[in-house]
Amino acid sequence: MDTRIENNSELKYEKIAWGTSLPVPSVQELVRNDAKEIPLRYIQNNENRPLTNFKSSPESPKIPVINFSQLADGDEYERKKLHLACKEWGFFQILNHGITKEVIHKVKKAVFGFFELPLIEKKKYAMEQDDLHGYGQAFVHSEEQTLEWSDIMFLIIYPLKSRKTMVWPELPGFKEAVEEYSLNMERVRDEILGNISLLLGLKRESLKEMHGEMKHAVRMNYYPPCPNPDLVLGIGPHSDATSITLLLQDDDISGLQINHNQKWLPVNPIPNAILVNVGDCLEIWSNGMYKSIEHRAVTNKEKVRISIAANMFPADMMELEPVETMIDEQRPNMYKKVKFLDLIKYGMSKTMDGKIFIEYAKEEDNQGS
Repeated sequence: MDTRIENNSELKYEKIAWGTSLPVPSVQELVRNDAKEIPLRYIQNNENRPLTNFKSSPESPKIPVINFSQLADGDEYERKKLHLACKEWGFFQILNHGITKEVIHKVKKAVFGFFELPLIEKKKYAMEQDDLHGYGQAFVHSEEQTLEWSDIMFLIIYPLKSRKTMVWPELPGFKEAVEEYSLNMERVRDEILGNISLLLGLKRESLKEMHGEMKHAVRMNYYPPCPNPDLVLGIGPHSDATSITLLLQDDDISGLQINHNQKWLPVNPIPNAILVNVGDCLEIWSNGMYKSIEHRAVTNKEKVRISIAANMFPADMMELEPVETMIDEQRPNMYKKVKFLDLIKYGMSKTMDGKIFIEYAKEEDNQGS
């Protein structure tokens, strides 16, 4: 067993000071109560409403697919594919990653098991207003903003000092399934970051070291059916304030869309594949060569959909700026030096909309913050 897990009980919980999020009603409970009409707070403005077409897009198969096993073996062709995927798409799917179907099945079953609990049971693990751990919704900062058609569970996995064990559901097998899956994701993460380091002209361990004491969080998303999916969004358009995000999609239901060349493109799930996307921190480190891409989630009229995102963040006090190997006369420094904590606190104070974190990193008055 991982010694970090064995020693968990000896560590005192350290609150993450990223901001606050107001409590909101459970969307799942609205659906359970047979709501026929969507409450006004969930209805998007006309310009934000999705065109909900659940058919496959002819462009979707073009989203890069990386053979992880070959990448880990040092295959230069796969590394070149990784470079092009990060540069031209900001998203790619990986196959042959070594995470067994059993591990994936167990973590999906654990997530479904939690969300299928009665509301009174789920509320035992609710987010506090000044803390993001637990069950609820994030990025809610006013009573007027439009809400998203989803519920989430947000858990810090590592470091253990940031793990809030009291909001981990006490369901048989839940903790074990999440930890086993998370350890597998760390192996995949390290291999991807190692290859990207080499592509940036750095030593293999450089990007991992630049995180400091890396935070690994899991965001579990639950999208209930919606009577009018063309009026709402499961998650609004945004980029991730991560270095990279590794997402486990629902195998059967498409819901994620990415903004590729100013067009919303559905990401057709590949069974047991892991979807990886470039986060805002990696965009900054690469001086904009690899760009984080806006993405959103649409809903389904008839079916529940879940997704499980492993989010990788630098330590709060780490300073972000482009690496020297990515700055030259053709590509001058595009971003100011910012502390990760300042970056994410700024974003948490805003509605999750577009590339708010990158906007902050590009503002002139942030130099030296």
